Amino acid sequence: LPSKRNPPFYGLSFFFSYVTVIEARQLVGLNMDPMVCVEIGEDKKYTSMKESTNCPYYNEYFVFDFHVPPDVMFDKILKLSVIHSKNLLRSGTLVGTFKLDVGTIYSQPEHQFYHKWALLSDPDDITAGCKGYVKCDIAVVAKGDTIKTPHKANESDEDDIEGNLLIPEGVPAERQWARYYLKIYRAEGLPRMNTSIMANDLVDPYVQVQFAGQKGKTSVQKSCYEPIWNEQIVFTEMFPPLCKRMKLQIRDSDKVNDVAIGTHFLDLRKISNDGDKGFLPTLGPAWVNMYGSTRTYTLMDEYQELNEGLGEGVSFRARLLISLGVEILDPSSPDITSSTEVQVEGVPNISEVEEFFLFGSFLEATMIDRKIGDKPISFEVTIGILHYLLSSNFKILLCLFLFFCTLLPFHQLHCLYATFHQPALILIHRNYFHLPYFERKPCIYIKSWWQDQRRRLYNANIIDNVADKLFISLANKDQNQSGRTKLDRERLKLCLSEVVRERIKEQCFSSTSFFLLQPQHSVPDVFIWMISNGKRIAYARVPSKDILYSSIDEERGKECGKVKTIFLRIPGKKGFGPAGWTVQSKIEIYLWLGLNRQRKDYLNGLPNGFEENKLSKGPGMPTSPPISLTYMMKQIFQLRVHMYQARSLFAADSTGLSDPFARVFFSTQSQVTEVLAETLCPTWDQLLVFENVELFGEATELRDDPPIIVIEIYDQDTVGKADFMGRTFAKPVVKMADEHYGPPRFPPQLEYYQIYRGNCTAGEMLAAFELLQIGPNGKADLPPIDGPTDMERGPILPVPLGIRPVLSKYRIEVLFWGLRDLKRVNLAQVDRPRVDIECAGKGVQSALIPNYKKNPNFSTLVKWFEVNELLHPPLNIRVVDCRAFGRYTLVGSNAVTSLRKFIYRATDKQANNYSTMGKNYVCCFLYKKDDGKDGNGKKKKRKKGDEPEEEELDESMLDWWSKYFASIETLTEVRNRMLVYPKELESEFDNFEDWLHSFNLFRGKGGDDDDQNVTDEDRIVGKFKGSLCMYKVSDDMPRDMSFDSNMGMFQNIPHNDPINVLVRIYVIRATDLHPADINGKADPYINYISKQLNPLFGKSFDVEATFPMDSTLTVSIYDWDLVGTDDLIGETKLDLENRFYSKHRATCGIACNYAIHGYNVWRDPMKPTQILAKLCKDGKLDGPHYGPGGRVKVENRVFMGPTEIEDENDEHLALTVLKHWEDIPRVGCKLIPEHVETRPLLHPDKPGIEQGRIEMWVDMFPKDMTAPGPALDISPRKPKKFELRVIIWNTDEVVLEDDDIFTGEKSSDIFVRGWLKGQQEDKQDTDVHYHSITGEGNFNWRFVYPFDYLMAEEKIVISKKESMFAWDETEYKIPARLNLQVWDADHFSADDFLGAIELDLNRFPRGAKTAKQCTIEMVTNEAEMPMVSIFKQKRVKGWWPFVARNEEDEFELTGKVEAELHLLTGEEAEKSPAGEGRNEPDPLEKPNRPDTSLLWFLTPFKAIKHLVCTQYKWLAIKIVTALLLLAMLALFLYSMPGYMVKKMLGA
Repeated sequence: LPSKRNPPFYGLSFFFSYVTVIEARQLVGLNMDPMVCVEIGEDKKYTSMKESTNCPYYNEYFVFDFHVPPDVMFDKILKLSVIHSKNLLRSGTLVGTFKLDVGTIYSQPEHQFYHKWALLSDPDDITAGCKGYVKCDIAVVAKGDTIKTPHKANESDEDDIEGNLLIPEGVPAERQWARYYLKIYRAEGLPRMNTSIMANDLVDPYVQVQFAGQKGKTSVQKSCYEPIWNEQIVFTEMFPPLCKRMKLQIRDSDKVNDVAIGTHFLDLRKISNDGDKGFLPTLGPAWVNMYGSTRTYTLMDEYQELNEGLGEGVSFRARLLISLGVEILDPSSPDITSSTEVQVEGVPNISEVEEFFLFGSFLEATMIDRKIGDKPISFEVTIGILHYLLSSNFKILLCLFLFFCTLLPFHQLHCLYATFHQPALILIHRNYFHLPYFERKPCIYIKSWWQDQRRRLYNANIIDNVADKLFISLANKDQNQSGRTKLDRERLKLCLSEVVRERIKEQCFSSTSFFLLQPQHSVPDVFIWMISNGKRIAYARVPSKDILYSSIDEERGKECGKVKTIFLRIPGKKGFGPAGWTVQSKIEIYLWLGLNRQRKDYLNGLPNGFEENKLSKGPGMPTSPPISLTYMMKQIFQLRVHMYQARSLFAADSTGLSDPFARVFFSTQSQVTEVLAETLCPTWDQLLVFENVELFGEATELRDDPPIIVIEIYDQDTVGKADFMGRTFAKPVVKMADEHYGPPRFPPQLEYYQIYRGNCTAGEMLAAFELLQIGPNGKADLPPIDGPTDMERGPILPVPLGIRPVLSKYRIEVLFWGLRDLKRVNLAQVDRPRVDIECAGKGVQSALIPNYKKNPNFSTLVKWFEVNELLHPPLNIRVVDCRAFGRYTLVGSNAVTSLRKFIYRATDKQANNYSTMGKNYVCCFLYKKDDGKDGNGKKKKRKKGDEPEEEELDESMLDWWSKYFASIETLTEVRNRMLVYPKELESEFDNFEDWLHSFNLFRGKGGDDDDQNVTDEDRIVGKFKGSLCMYKVSDDMPRDMSFDSNMGMFQNIPHNDPINVLVRIYVIRATDLHPADINGKADPYINYISKQLNPLFGKSFDVEATFPMDSTLTVSIYDWDLVGTDDLIGETKLDLENRFYSKHRATCGIACNYAIHGYNVWRDPMKPTQILAKLCKDGKLDGPHYGPGGRVKVENRVFMGPTEIEDENDEHLALTVLKHWEDIPRVGCKLIPEHVETRPLLHPDKPGIEQGRIEMWVDMFPKDMTAPGPALDISPRKPKKFELRVIIWNTDEVVLEDDDIFTGEKSSDIFVRGWLKGQQEDKQDTDVHYHSITGEGNFNWRFVYPFDYLMAEEKIVISKKESMFAWDETEYKIPARLNLQVWDADHFSADDFLGAIELDLNRFPRGAKTAKQCTIEMVTNEAEMPMVSIFKQKRVKGWWPFVARNEEDEFELTGKVEAELHLLTGEEAEKSPAGEGRNEPDPLEKPNRPDTSLLWFLTPFKAIKHLVCTQYKWLAIKIVTALLLLAMLALFLYSMPGYMVKKMLGA
């Protein structure tokens, strides 16, 4: 059958990408001011800047929205970049980036990465390694998707960065850098891109390649249709890459605007294997074919988007010779050249060119659209290019035979519709024409030359054929049914379902573009075009692999040498949506493709009985293929179409209904069913007979493979043409003249056929089709047709009794409860509505509601009617408004397609009669864990001699939030918990439709995938509340003694009179709200909260409601704006009535424990014993009976409860039973526990897209019962005031940064800086310890940090204005972390950063007792160190290391600090204040700093001594020695002459 799915390229879809940047760690750099940039495609958003930290905490949330086709969305690149010191005046320094494509995110479970660490790297410096990590949440959702928050992991698990990297499963954690070498050799077959008369070659092509956010291009080849580049483009990217597709595009260079000629996507997953015996991505050298718009040049190409890679190409554009290689880089080796020149010269030798032969024969061309039927029609078959192109390796001889068939004059027109039934409807049905081929079938043939790469296509065909044979062999049932067990049948079903599922998956995701599966192309696809009056109308694309011939059956294409039914469709965007659903033409074509030397068998697959008509050629000329075939053999058939019914059809009228009829097409004939007014589930019960159907070929061929039948469903309109509603296909069961008309094949059984409307399903059709051959005796041998049986229907034939299903009598009981939320109809309000129920021609009407506003419930609850049916027909619900003067207006309707879930099945009394079990009690034991507290939450006294326990939580300090945080597993010490559902309560309890169902009423035309403006939500005009019960009528129906005949099967349901209810709504918080302000934030309010996307409301509301008038609760969250109206962020709606009446008892949740005071106080005005007694009474159960030893018995079930509780023991026992009420036979069900539900927030303008979530719960209390107590106090906890005092005593082994000018020695002017994370503006510095030459510093300096802290969330709360223009303060919650840094002070330049340490005040390593014991292991091996919490220990003193990263990006020790941390509450700090630094009160002593720390000019002698004796000792000795020698020489020279004179004169 033809494909029912179109490639989903054109459908624009709403996509939302949610990115939460939580924090960054281990950023490479000193004293950084980092911010994170999130970029998707062209959209960029920035976090705030955090000062002086390498591990900033952001917790900022961003939303990107797109309205693009899915393929465009999934190719977008998400890029996370960390930038250092970016501001208005400078762009900042890039620290590192992380990239992945959106398609990778969408393919993850739940379409998201949750709490994962993105590894940052620098592509410009591949030897640098990791540049840091960014922790983030990333989710991508489309319309209809929901985000499910995964189970929260432990904090320590999430801090395991290596184990939580942001990479898909299967990708190694340590990715390496690689170079991707794409070699581009040449291109051929480029189309003409200009119509200028002055020049012939005006294409200036170049190749542009995009990969992982990078772009490269070749040089431009001027005026060349066969460009030769011999160039390579090199990309540097991590391997395996997180961006899967490489985009290759041939573009035409132009001075104004470059235009794409063709596009090809290279999927790296298809050209690599990550298994143990896998291989790196590799391709070619090989040709890749590019497809796009038609090759005829037009100034404004209406199909230009096809050349950009959007949609299925409708013509061959060009082919490109490329190769791809990947090289893994070794960062330690010398850099490898990244030249753009190909290393090897010349074009590689691919393979020899072979002559291919394509033959086609048009056997039938029908269903040609009426609009083009009055003009000459021609068909064009192409493979490759359309003009003569002679080159060494790319030769195509164009041998197209275009045949024309001018349609006959109008009065002789061969219309597809037989009109003998209803002559008056000829014009309405004349929508399609057919070409009068009859016995003469035109043929075409093309010879072309291609490289012989058939093996690639053969391999794909082998896999296809194996899958087909597996499917067929499983589907063919064994004729020998004897000996088959149930397991045999079930395993056959399982195998079939698995094969079908895999086939559907393959078709939906892969077959839309075959060449994505075969990356290295060979022979191009074949295109068939229908041309009318010189204009291209419709096309079909046939993959060449499907028609490729091979002598081996497994390698042969599945359509090779076979007659194929092809539906031509409109090209481009027009072919999608309602405009493209009309069939332009249906052709029966025979295609054969193979080597020219294999063509001797190319006619073997045609239906037999034809003669070839060839062109006459001269003597000695080779024989040519035929130009047409003349069939001498034909078979005459009669087709019987048994159209029984259809259901769930498309709503084509504004009333929400349709007036459907069916058109059936077979060969060149057509017939229609009758029109049934205002229904979506028509029962035509009609036999259509097609007389004298002529089919060509042998009888046996037609029996095995008959032509297909096309059935189209239309909506009849009084004005204008009929509206298309859907289409389906079928093949008839064929009976030859010599066969017996009897079991097992005849008469055929009715089957359901899926109706398709575009890409969507649009209902089902129940029908049967039989094709009967007319033998030599004519129609006398055919089974007789009974005449019309219903005089009112005229000459319409019904479905024969043998095919019509055997009927049984069923009774359908209808519970009419009420109508809700009815909208206006024709601007008038609904006042007196009524419900009409119809099924299989029978029905019942409800009582009239006299005043809808006053009471929308029905007075008569139950009515019934009987139907004769077996196939569970659809049931139609219609609501009409009864107006004055006998007028009725349709309000809305609903079609219940299947009544299976409403079938009443009598329970087996014996199975549920537990009294037959005598004394064999079924016990349910509950063991209570002894945790040192009694049932009321009071502590037990500990006896003397017991070992001291860890500090317990003070019960008086606990509140509702303690229980909440214990339930979401952030506070584990609290015993009492409740359920926090990650979704709405209705999804957990089947919408509370245990006996009362809600049926949406629809009105208006249905929407399609391509029409985003019309959705089912927009068509809902109200709800009908009620129920159905269907059962087979019999005399032995069980009847209880208390059976109320007026209520039928709906016994013991409550009355539907109005009831007053107190509704108490608790709103906890909202999460992941969609930002509504320009700054990417929102100011949400139920009560106003500034600039938050995760606001904490903690508020309860009491509302008095009257059911049924006030049955829907709407909770809306708005964004507060100073100017203008507030904006709706999202809303959620709850059906309170279904909850109120549900047997799950959703009025007030059952608490985990019973308590009469404290934070876990019992909320329900009825105690557990009262609730249990009422449930037993309503369910007619025996009990409850309370016995000794903590026993309670209900209906012969014994439950064991806690026995050590003295007060209110029966209440605890009753609560035990309530928590296990689902174990009670017959009437048991799960009762709603104490809970919080998480509901999605939706916006009417963006249907199906979550705008955030809200956590809440609802309690309901009837006003005629005991009044409930006051509402629980769930107001948000106020943060507790603390003061952290940090005393910096000493430092040691601090690295020496400065060189002394005078002494030349190493020294540092040390000071320590500290701040709490998020409060960088409140950073505090010690004084400076000057001229430390040993790294030792003495300070005795106190830092004082007051802060507000939430114990349960372990977060510091900071309130500050975002900017000077902000209206009010914004509240931030950040982890409690203390940052300490050591610096070297400089007078005339910036201070030098030496090292830092960050201490998580909840979990940080215990300080070392001495400086010697303080090592770098306290930072690098933190997991194995003993950890302390300042909130438990209150006071900690010790030594901690300062660390910094060296040039090798490794941690090194840069100093040690002795500090004392002292935590005080706000009250304690007020009682014992302390000053900052060494100030009052409670001043610290001045440090005893050594003298060497003073300036050199204050101690000149010591400085000179140090200078001479230490630094320049040997130089001084050398100078003194030299001076002494010079003095001695001078004295010698001075005294030598006088001494010599004296000697000479003898003086």
